[in-house]
Amino acid sequence: MLAQLVADVCPSSASFFGFMGVASALVFANLGAAYGTAKSGVGIASMGVMRPELAMRNIIPVVMAGVLGIYGLIVAVIIQGSIDPPNGNAPKYGSYTGFAHLAAGLCCGLSGLAAGMAIGVVGDAG
Repeated sequence: MLAQLVADVCPSSASFFGFMGVASALVFANLGAAYGTAKSGVGIASMGVMRPELAMRNIIPVVMAGVLGIYGLIVAVIIQGSIDPPNGNAPKYGSYTGFAHLAAGLCCGLSGLAAGMAIGVVGDAG
């Protein structure tokens, strides 16, 4: 009876969704950082040819894009640290928490991806 109650309150899929939140925060934020860095690098190269005196100013978008990946890593570590392993028959990690961690990871990752795309466009424009 107690084992069935624990299985209902704390299903094994809850930790899957929690770790998917960790993965999505890390992957999407770093994809945005990579895209922003690549597009800003093109802007630095073109600025170095057209106006070499302003080339150092174009490093700012590269640094800002790199920070997005660090944000994703920080959120992933915070979420991963709050995922508790099962301890006997005590329910530790429920479905609500798993879905909340998935939503937090998606929020951080997808906003990092969008910000990286925006930084890349601005960095490419000069």
